[in-house]
Amino acid sequence: MIIKVTETEKLKNDQSYQTFLNENTGEGNLKVRATSASEAFPVVGVSVVVSKNIGENTIVFFEGTTDESGMINDIKLPTPTKNSNDLEAPKFATYELKATYKLDNFDKTYNISLCCGVSVVQYINITPAVDAEMRINYGS
Repeated sequence: MIIKVTETEKLKNDQSYQTFLNENTGEGNLKVRATSASEAFPVVGVSVVVSKNIGENTIVFFEGTTDESGMINDIKLPTPTKNSNDLEAPKFATYELKATYKLDNFDKTYNISLCCGVSVVQYINITPAVDAEMRINYGS
C-alpha cells in the first residue's frame, strides 16, 4: 500500500514505520536540480516523488515539481543520527526518487542515500526526445 507521510492516521498504527522513525531520528537534506543541454538550461515542471519501502508499505515522503530554476530545495528526510566516533563509517538511509517529465516522456528512478546533517544534490539531466529522420538515398 502507498501511504503519504501526511496521512498520519494511517501511519500511527504502522509498527514498521514507527520503528523506522525511532531508528532514524536525524535529518538529511535533499535538493533536486533538473537541467537539459549539459546543465545549460533549467527544466521547469519535472515531477519528483521521494519514497521508501518500509515493511509492507511504500511511504511517500515528498511530492513536488521543479521551479523556474529547475530546483526543488530543502526536502528534509529522516536519517540515522551522526556517529560520535569519527572512525566509524556514517550510517545512512536510502530513498527512491522518481522523476518524470511529460513533455519528453522522461521517467527515471534514482536511489538516494542520506546521512544526518548532510545535504545531497540529485542532478537530473533531461535529454530532449528527438525524432530523427534518416535519409537513405542522398541526392535523389
